[in-house]
Amino acid sequence: MGDYSKALEFYEKALKIREKALLSNHPDWAISYNNIGGVYNNMGEVYYNMGDYSKALEFFEKSHKICEKALPSNHPSLANSYNNIGLVYKNMGDYSKALEFYEKAHQIFEKALPPNHPSLATSCNNIGEVYYNMGDYSKALEFFEKSHQICEKALPSNHPSLANSYNNIGLVYKNMGDYSKALEFFEKAHQIYEKALPPNHPSLATSYNNIGGVYDNMGDYSKALEFYGKSLKIREKALSPNHPFLATSYNNIGAVYKNMGDYSKALEFYEKALKIREKALPPNHPNLANSYNNIGEVYDNMGDYSKALEFFEKSHKILEKVLPPNHLDLAYFYNNIGVVYKNIGDYSKALEFFEKAHQIYEKALPPNHPSLATSYNNIGGVYNNMGDYSKALEFFEKSHKIYEKALPPNHPSLANSYNNIGAAYFGKGDYSKAFSFLEKALSIWQKSLPPNHPNIKTVTNSIDYVKKKM
Repeated sequence: MGDYSKALEFYEKALKIREKALLSNHPDWAISYNNIGGVYNNMGEVYYNMGDYSKALEFFEKSHKICEKALPSNHPSLANSYNNIGLVYKNMGDYSKALEFYEKAHQIFEKALPPNHPSLATSCNNIGEVYYNMGDYSKALEFFEKSHQICEKALPSNHPSLANSYNNIGLVYKNMGDYSKALEFFEKAHQIYEKALPPNHPSLATSYNNIGGVYDNMGDYSKALEFYGKSLKIREKALSPNHPFLATSYNNIGAVYKNMGDYSKALEFYEKALKIREKALPPNHPNLANSYNNIGEVYDNMGDYSKALEFFEKSHKILEKVLPPNHLDLAYFYNNIGVVYKNIGDYSKALEFFEKAHQIYEKALPPNHPSLATSYNNIGGVYNNMGDYSKALEFFEKSHKIYEKALPPNHPSLANSYNNIGAAYFGKGDYSKAFSFLEKALSIWQKSLPPNHPNIKTVTNSIDYVKKKM
C-alpha cells in the first residue's frame, strides 16, 4: 500500500515487545531490525524518486545502521545498502563518495558471491556509471565490459540485462564521439529487446531513444526525429499521460527542433515536457530545473535574452536548493547564463559566470574531462568577442589540448576547437594560420557529420572569406 509511516509504527511496536521479552542476541531481534531497515530503505527509495536526495540519504543511512547491527559484515544485503547510498551520492554529483560506497558493495559481492553472479555484474555496472559521469570513458568501458562478460556467462543470449549492458557500452562510445560504434551496440541491444519484450514495452522505447540520440549528435535530425517518434509512440501507449518518461520524450524531440533552428517547434515540445513535470514531480525536482533550462536555451537562441534569463533563474532556484554547491548541473547553469550575457555584449558578466562554472569543473572533474575543455572554450570566446585575440588563443589552445587527449581524432568537438583557433588567428590578421586551422575543422566535420550539416556550410564560407583576404 506504500504507507511507510504505518509500517514503521507497527514494526517499532514489535521491536519494543522484543526488547522487553528477549535477550539482546536473540535471532528475532535481527528480524525486527531487518523489518525496520526495510521500511527505511523503502522510504529512502521514495525520497530518491522524488529527487529529495538529502532525505533519501537520511533513510538509506538509517537502514544501513540497522543492517550493520543485524547482519554479518559480508552479507549481500549490506552490499545492497552500500549500493543505495552510492546511488544517491551519484545523483547528487558527489562521484568520489559514490565510488567509495559502490566499491564497498563490490568488495562484499566479490567475497560472498560466485564470480559470475548477476549482482557482481550490477556492481561493475554501477562503478562504470560513476566513471562515465566523471568523463573517464576508458575506466567506464573497463567496468561496463566486465559487467557484460558476467552477463554473457550467466544469462541467456536474449536476456534484457544483456541489452542493458550493450546500451551502457553504446553510451560510452556515443560520448567519445564514435557514433558508428555507439550505433552498433545500441542496435545489438535493440535486437534483444525486440525478441524478448512485447512491442510496447518501455525498454524498447528507451532503445529507440538511444538510437535517436546518436543521430541527433551526428546532425542527422530527420533520423533522430524518426527514432524519437518511435520511442514516443510506445510511451504514449504504455504509460500514463503524466508519466515522467513521456516528458523525457518530449524533451528529446524539442532538442532536435532546437538544433534544427525550428524554435517554435522546440518550445512546443519543451512546454509539453514542462507541463507533465509540473504535475508529476515535486516543485524542487531537478528535472523541473532541466525543463526551465531547456526553455531558457530556446529563448536565448531566439535572441529574447530577458525571457532566457527568466527561465534560467527559475532553474537556478531549484538547483541551489537540491544540489551541493559544486554539482556539475550548477556549472551547466552558470555556463548558460554566461552565454546570455555574452550574446547581449556584457562581457564582464559573461566572464564572471563562465569562471564560476570553470571553478566547479576544476573541483569536480578529472583534468582532461571534455567539459573543462568546453569551459576554456567559452572563456576564450568572450575574449575573442572583446578583440583580445591573444587571450582568446590562450584559452582555445588549453581547450584543444584537453580535446586531443580525451577524444578520438575525428570527434566533432575537435573540429569546433580548430574552428575557434582559426577564428582567433583571423582576428589577429594571421590569415595563413587561420586557413590551416579552418581546413582541419572542415576535414573532421566532413568525416564525422552528414554533408548537409550547418557546421560544414559555415566553415566552408569562412575558408572562402579567408582566401579572399590572403
